[in-house]
Amino acid sequence: MSQIIDLATAVSALRCDFPLLGQPGPDGRPHVYLDSGATSQKPACVIEKEAEVYRLYNANVHRGVHALGDRVTGEFEQARQAVRELLNAPEAEEVVFTAGTTASLNIIALGWGGAVLQPGDEILLNEAEHHANLVP
Repeated sequence: MSQIIDLATAVSALRCDFPLLGQPGPDGRPHVYLDSGATSQKPACVIEKEAEVYRLYNANVHRGVHALGDRVTGEFEQARQAVRELLNAPEAEEVVFTAGTTASLNIIALGWGGAVLQPGDEILLNEAEHHANLVP
């Protein structure tokens, strides 16, 4: 038996997860945010977790040799494991967190490109490529 999903209800429920999207825009209508290539909106659970870390155990991951460092490293590794499971990656060590898409593209371009590309090789791009693809 198929289940009918009310799209308006689903969108409304999803908006509730994102504090900014739950607020009315300047014209009184709900925000529609389409600039996620530059900055994505954060769901409340992410904002709350970040605030928890800053309030209770802010320390360097994999660096501190004290209780706060142990705690934040444990939380970090739990997050890596959750992402591994979501992506069905074979190993948690295959999950790498970066500052964003641009940083990720730079790491790949420099790592893979440095190992594979040779002088005289050409890389073809179309005019619609994002600037982050051109810089590396």
